[in-house]
Parts: sequence; C-alpha cells; structure tokens
Amino acid sequence: MIAAFLALLAAAANALASVLQRRAARTAPEAHTFRLSLFADLLRDPGWLGGIAALVAAFALQAAALSMAGLTLVQPVLSAELPITMILLAAVAPCGLRGVPWTGVGLLTAGLVGLLVAASPRAGVRDPGTWSWIVACVICVGGVALLVVAALVARGAVRGVLFGVASSVSFALTAALMKEVTELFGDGLAATAASWELYGMAAAGLAALFLLQNALQSGSLVAVQPALTVTDPVASILLGIGLFGERVRTGPWVAVEVLGVLLIALGSIRLSRSPVLQEHHGVTPTQ
Repeated sequence: MIAAFLALLAAAANALASVLQRRAARTAPEAHTFRLSLFADLLRDPGWLGGIAALVAAFALQAAALSMAGLTLVQPVLSAELPITMILLAAVAPCGLRGVPWTGVGLLTAGLVGLLVAASPRAGVRDPGTWSWIVACVICVGGVALLVVAALVARGAVRGVLFGVASSVSFALTAALMKEVTELFGDGLAATAASWELYGMAAAGLAALFLLQNALQSGSLVAVQPALTVTDPVASILLGIGLFGERVRTGPWVAVEVLGVLLIALGSIRLSRSPVLQEHHGVTPTQ
C-alpha cells in the first residue's frame, strides 16, 4: 500500500509538471521539432523549468515506489496523472471544478482500479541477467527508433501519436532501469555509480522527455493523450513480466484486464476533449 501511495504522489507531481510544461511546448516553433533547439526554446521559459522541478520530485517518488514494488503495480498507478492534471487545470480556470469532465475521470479511474484488481500484480521472482537486458533494450530501442522514423515522415495528429507512443515506451524502459538501480543501492554508492544501468536510465529518461516534448508540440491533444496514458502501463507490465518475473493473473482475468485498459483509453479520450484541457494546450476545443 505504501508503494501505491508513493506512486500516486508521483502521478500528482507528474500532473503538476504537465500543467506547467504543456503551454511552453506548444508555443515552441514547429520548425524546431526533433531538434535540440526545441530544448533551447524551452529552457528560457520559467514555467517549463518549474515543470522540470516537479518532474525531479516525481522521479524520486517513483524510485521510492519501485524500490518497494514491481513495475506491474507502480506504473499503472501513474496513469492517475491525467485526471489529476484535469482537476489542477480546472481548479485555476474561471469555471472551477465544474469544468471537470467527471465522466472521463470516472472511466479512467474505474479502468485503473479494474486493471489492478484483475491483474493482482505480484513481486518479481528473479533478477534479470545480461542477456535479458540486451533483449529488452534492443526491442525497446528498436521499436522507438521505428516509431520516430515514422513520426518524422507523418504529419499532424499521427505524428503526435507516434511520438507519444515512442515517449511512453522510453518512459517504461526508464522505469525498468530505475527499479534495477534501486536494487543496486544495497551494494553501495560506488557500485551504483559504476553500473551501466544508472547511465542507461539517464539516457532513456532524457530520450523520453525529448520525445514527450515533441509529442505535445506536434499533435492534437485528443490524439496524443490516450497514446501517452495507455502505452506506458502496458509496456511496463510487459517489461515487469519479461525482465523481473513479475506475475499477473491470466485466464478469464485477462478479459477484465483488457476491459480496464479500454476504459483507461476511453477516459483519456474524454478528458482530452475537455475545453479546459484543450485551452491550456493552446488549441481550439474539440466539438
């Protein structure tokens, strides 16, 4: 329960970061998409820097949660970021909390709870070996590379979705490496500092952040947000099972788990259509 609570706090910190960073990302010139100059634009924005501070806090809370529980529990809880983002935005908008699309909040929350109850995630039973990490990294990095190539060819909403999925896969890999780094803390700081996992985590995290900014800048929020919300927990569950031997219920429970993911997607779509979220994102509300 402590791990789930810490993950929920991490989701709240991520939500605050999202609120602070969305407008900054959308005001960056389109010509700077997938260029380091995008970061140069954002670094001059105080709101974006505040979002980075919130992301650091979320990172620490997520690491603490992963030191106590597996990816299959912690990462799905982080999906609560979207409804928390919605509530934060509505709280400072003229309409107040009346502007929150509570149907979307309810759908996403019900999907998240249903997924976790049906999956009943249990801790891992093994430490991943070198070859396990090689296979996982090749699959994730290769998949992200293909998504990025496709995104650079695409335009509009499709580009945003592809960048969003690539970002979420990168965040899932970051979380897996983060979990391994928390295990290495027991060997001392020197051993942790000498581990490739620490630097792999930093590289994956920076790549995920870069891809996230491109997703927010490139596509319609209605298209991008469901990709961000759904892909991370699904990819994280697969990594948790494949790398750490974490266990989830199978058999008839799989149907309930799939339904949970669908409800998360539907809730995400409903929330992303909210005028409050659309206006904060800097686009015309979807009808």
